Amino acid sequence: MSKIHIIIVTYNAMKWAERCFTSLRKSSVPVKCYVIDNGSTDGSQEYIKKHFPEVDFTQSEINLGFGKANNIGIEKAYKDGADFFYLMNQDAWLYPDSMEKMLEIYDNHPNPSEIGIISPIHVDGTEKHMDIFLDQYIAKNYEKTRMISDLYFQTLKPYYEISFVNAAHWLLPKKTIETIGGFNPYFFHYGEDDEYVNRIHFHQKKVLLVPGSRAVHDGIQLIHKIDLKKYPDLRVETNIMNPGIVNGFELEKKALKQSMFKNLITGKISNYKKHSKKLRQISAEQKKLSDLRNRVSQKGSTFLNLL
Repeated sequence: MSKIHIIIVTYNAMKWAERCFTSLRKSSVPVKCYVIDNGSTDGSQEYIKKHFPEVDFTQSEINLGFGKANNIGIEKAYKDGADFFYLMNQDAWLYPDSMEKMLEIYDNHPNPSEIGIISPIHVDGTEKHMDIFLDQYIAKNYEKTRMISDLYFQTLKPYYEISFVNAAHWLLPKKTIETIGGFNPYFFHYGEDDEYVNRIHFHQKKVLLVPGSRAVHDGIQLIHKIDLKKYPDLRVETNIMNPGIVNGFELEKKALKQSMFKNLITGKISNYKKHSKKLRQISAEQKKLSDLRNRVSQKGSTFLNLL
């Protein structure tokens, strides 16, 4: 039987801990769980260790962010012989057959080596609606998948290839880890999954959504939920580092200059200053961003120590 190792990064996870970790025990497919705690202050560490002693628990003294903490879990799972790595948010839980249904797709796929990520259907915390972000991802792929049409006519296929799904529920085959690597340490929180999926596509792997499998993500149901006063907007840097975009740095510089000019002549000075600041920032980081782009262009365990 395949070894499935679940990695959960926690930060003040008490609200969801009981439901999250109990769901892993009820999985029809046995799983092993690794928790990387990013310095919680709500007592969730003690709760998890006491009530779920089977969890491999790692305490970080500082908040490493989502990507770096996940990389620690991926490294541990790989060294423990994982065949699949399941990245799951702390505010999430599985149904008993969630994992089983995803594995069926992998096992029956005509070319499993092309699979980069498998995702279940994400439902929200009420368990009565699809997660609003998944609604958006499906809609953006309407021409390619016609999944909304299939839903209406009740002719759903076993899986659909989509451009993106967030990392609340990701099943990664071992070959994905060995080809793509881990999360880019440039990102602290938000954007790291976008950057990772860019690399999935660049290395010619696919993101599959499985209608027959579902799992819960009790996230905020607001499309524009990211507080840009707290977390930086790194979409420009993400495009620059995307190995699938030729001349990404020059294209983003040109776009910023055009936006600056447009905002200047229309009197939108605050927007002009914002774009000017971003231009100075990426110019100062050009070498760093270029080096990271070169790293993610290479196949291998990038950003991970798997030895």
